Amino acid sequence: MADRHEQARAQAQGEIRDEVRDEVRDRAGDGIRDGEPDRETAERFRRIAAWRRAERSLWRPPVDRTLGEQLADLGAYAGSVADLDRPADIYGDGIVAVLEQRIADLLGMESAAFFPTGTMAQQVALRCWAGRTGSPTVALHPLSHPEVHERGALGSVSGLRTVHPTSEPRLPTAQEIRDFAEPFGTLMLELPLRDAGFVLPEWEELEAVVAAARERDAVVHFDGARLWECAPRFGRGLPEIAALADSVYVSFYKTLGGLSGAALAGPESLIEEARTWRHRYGGQLYQQFPAALSALVGLDRELPKLSSYVAQAKVVAGALAEGFTESTVPWFRVHPEPPHTHQFQVWLPYGAEALTEAAVRQAEETGVALFRRWHPASAGPPGVSYTEVTVSEAGLEWTARDVRVAVGEFVKRLG
Repeated sequence: MADRHEQARAQAQGEIRDEVRDEVRDRAGDGIRDGEPDRETAERFRRIAAWRRAERSLWRPPVDRTLGEQLADLGAYAGSVADLDRPADIYGDGIVAVLEQRIADLLGMESAAFFPTGTMAQQVALRCWAGRTGSPTVALHPLSHPEVHERGALGSVSGLRTVHPTSEPRLPTAQEIRDFAEPFGTLMLELPLRDAGFVLPEWEELEAVVAAARERDAVVHFDGARLWECAPRFGRGLPEIAALADSVYVSFYKTLGGLSGAALAGPESLIEEARTWRHRYGGQLYQQFPAALSALVGLDRELPKLSSYVAQAKVVAGALAEGFTESTVPWFRVHPEPPHTHQFQVWLPYGAEALTEAAVRQAEETGVALFRRWHPASAGPPGVSYTEVTVSEAGLEWTARDVRVAVGEFVKRLG
């Protein structure tokens, strides 16, 4: 059995070697040794090849597709969302302005501005609010995106200071906001809180947290990179959710499958100020029509399906739990159970490298991609790892039995 696995692995690596060599030279020249990619680069492309070629997957992100495939997809759908005979955008007009108005209408906000990245959009929003409130202090969760994934940008670039009303793996409660000892001008809430497991509060809890911030004369900003999939849990439409906040940021690629980009929505005066800071931060790009078109396509194509993805994620999570219960793994956790959105975490007591290898081998040898990359847990004992599971259109065809069978095949490769 071990020989067969090694042969399959060697075959997969051989198949992608010629395919990726030129791209590796172009994109990672220092990873080339004697005309061949180094081990880390080869393994990365091996993973991509395995997931691309898998016949079944719970999720097929755009980054798995080639440049040609992504261009062809955009070309096939762009005409359904825009008049392609109109002039291209220049510094944010044209199709970019159409997208901005679409977002303002969807969220029930006065205005919206397109940004090349969510990191820039949120820095600008929080900087603008700091000027308006007179306080550079932002209350947010220590697991929120600015704290974990932006290299301290709020402080080093925008001169803001962050405080944490709670360190629990959930959003703060109303009482924690009321009792927090330090003053702050803005409360930022990430919906859902990704690094805690894509978790959301109940609707009434969210209302109470916002009200508690208002009692402290603070403004409320939503990090809504994944706001689109929050509606099923809250039982509310996007305008009602967004209305709780003074400003909202949304992403176009994390759920909608766009090429890139984000939008900041809020009062007209705030957005006009944000446009000024966008220019100062280097975000006033000459042309952005590919990103804008792909965002409009995602709004039309993915937004109506999100409730079905969220429902199917609950089926998948339950079947994963059943499969691991029946397996030989000593311990597991599906979190949260049931999922709050179409994304959730799975935890296992193995090293991340071994788990990722098992996931890749399963895809190579069976054509089924159950999991993708695994990561060492930042908290807890050594040897515990987690992965993020996303259920999208590709996962709708999976039955609970399909998931349980796939779990069994995955665990076999952990031996």
